[in-house]
Amino acid sequence: MKFSELAQRLGIALEDSSLSTDPDRNPEIAQVMAVEAATAGAISYIDGAKHAAQLESTQASALILPRNATLQAAATDRQLAWMATAEPRLLFAQAIAVFYQPFQPEPDIHPAAVIHPSAVLGEAVAIGANVVIQAGVKLGDQVCIHPNVVIYPGVQIGDRTTLHANCTIHERTQIGTDCVIHSGAVIGAEGFGFVPTAQGWYKMQQSGFVVLEAGVEVGCNATIDRPAVGETRIGAQTKLDNMVHIGHGCQIGFGCAFAAQVGLAGGVEVGNRVILAGQVGVANEAKLGDGAIASSKTGVHGAIAPGQIVSGYPCVDHKIYLKSSAIYSRLPEMYQTLKQLQKRLDAFDPPR
Repeated sequence: MKFSELAQRLGIALEDSSLSTDPDRNPEIAQVMAVEAATAGAISYIDGAKHAAQLESTQASALILPRNATLQAAATDRQLAWMATAEPRLLFAQAIAVFYQPFQPEPDIHPAAVIHPSAVLGEAVAIGANVVIQAGVKLGDQVCIHPNVVIYPGVQIGDRTTLHANCTIHERTQIGTDCVIHSGAVIGAEGFGFVPTAQGWYKMQQSGFVVLEAGVEVGCNATIDRPAVGETRIGAQTKLDNMVHIGHGCQIGFGCAFAAQVGLAGGVEVGNRVILAGQVGVANEAKLGDGAIASSKTGVHGAIAPGQIVSGYPCVDHKIYLKSSAIYSRLPEMYQTLKQLQKRLDAFDPPR
């Protein structure tokens, strides 16, 4: 499509693009690419002035730029079409959606699917081969279930939710609208609950519920456990990466993002818009306030204040962590200095 058509589809006003001063520079855009790898016919983006050097070398035909007059002038000098926005990465994501949409099967029920007669199916559902839907399940409209998914009795799944191949949804699970559950994920399995006795471990039955609110995405091979009583709840628009584990009874707020291999023990409380980087571990019943951030491999054992950034194991404030890391690298040098000082002290006052 022409650059002008793409700009229109993305809602870019004429004055926020090179078309305002050079309407004849209207290249054909066929794909989206990373700026360093882009070729003719592609559109890419630059997120800020620190990436300005990439503007000088890219072979893209068009760029999405921040509202930065210097970058816009540089793009014009290189005869590149451009559009400007306050959030270039977001607009680039929207451009990707123009050129690519994930595979979505047509509404249909595969003859190899096994569906209990008491299950209630919404309008325009797509159910793939070897799907098992057990008694009392309720599916909303336009739900998409890919092959080999197993849904236990009584599960409720909201409109437009997608379950990818080979995921498993256990009983006492409620999944909201517009959710995505990726392959291998297990939602609502038994939490890890055992009581020690003289004879061994007594299994505590997990009678609680798991609730995923609207717009939650769960990555491949992630697990969300149900509790003995009460519920495990994942707030709306929260995104969980691959291999994330959410223990029984956790309460996760709105709009959180957990990267791969994050693990939460039972009863953790997480506020809104919390970010946990890869391999963060959170101990039993810890509390993380709104907007808190934990960098990769951080160990959280207690309470994290709203907006606080923490690092390390056990975690400390990120600024303290950076200072400590700088000192740590100097420990051999400091040790040698200490030895020399000790020798001098011994010379003045020899040990008796």
